Amino acid sequence: MELDPARGYDLIGDVHGCAHTLARLLDGLGYQRHGGVWRHSRRMAIFLGDIVDRGPRIREALHIVHDMVEAGQALCIMGNHEFDALGWSTPAPPGSGRQFVREHTPRNARLITQSLAQFDAYPAEWREFQRWFYELPLFIDAGHFRVVHACWDAGLIDSLRTQHPDGRVDEAFVQAAAVSGSFASRVFSRLLRGTDMRLPDGLTLTSDDGYTRAFFRTKFWEEDPQTYGDIVFQPDALPEAVARTPLTPREKTELLRYGPKEPPLFVGHYWRKGRPAPIRPNLACLDYSAVLYGKLVAYRMDQESRIDPNKFAWVDVERPELPIE
Repeated sequence: MELDPARGYDLIGDVHGCAHTLARLLDGLGYQRHGGVWRHSRRMAIFLGDIVDRGPRIREALHIVHDMVEAGQALCIMGNHEFDALGWSTPAPPGSGRQFVREHTPRNARLITQSLAQFDAYPAEWREFQRWFYELPLFIDAGHFRVVHACWDAGLIDSLRTQHPDGRVDEAFVQAAAVSGSFASRVFSRLLRGTDMRLPDGLTLTSDDGYTRAFFRTKFWEEDPQTYGDIVFQPDALPEAVARTPLTPREKTELLRYGPKEPPLFVGHYWRKGRPAPIRPNLACLDYSAVLYGKLVAYRMDQESRIDPNKFAWVDVERPELPIE
């Protein structure tokens, strides 16, 4: 996707229905609301996906982002929650063993319940927004920086470009994701959810929210990891004995690496805490748990080749989420 190299871009992390906080952030970044749309004379916002689910004002948040995109004031990529919303209502293809791409399990229902409830009185709007989700690319490569919701896998992205050069997919591609191991399934899993590794010896972990998992989320930027503990990256800490487990040569070769000389990469998805800062000089996560009363974070990207710790901007999410004054 070609972007104006002379323009500044404000990259904004996961909103998750925190519409009033988003308005406060945009106001603080110098955007002004004209004709119902937040605008800036010299800059453009880029949203890193996950506008929907969990939060108190999902419908309002979608209108803010959608209207900015339609007015040429913003871009937005797809997050795993936009993909899940599509999958929830998209029939799975015959032979997949599913009724819908996103299976209607109790856990999946719990994750989307806020979005469905807040659009209960606006079903036509929800259908229109779902159609709009297909216009959201899975990534943006601006040359001097990149954005993807969870993980930049150059091989998968290059292959995806041969089918969908602009990174935007269609209903057939979403349907294909219902087939385990398919190209579409691997694209959505890797780009929108990140990398993971199976816990050894059949071990499982149960998180604070009661979800039991057999995999742990891994870093995709470590240069010379030696143990499981070197690559673990949320959501749960590994038991000490597991963390000390050496990586096998095969496991090392299978790890994805985003090299230190690659362009700056911005992701969301990962529920960071504390003061926003780069993970590495060319890698930053902008998801600081806004919907859990954390921070809604932006990075003010210009022409720099390395991420400047002084160019993060954020607002704290208040209890309850309050409107801009």
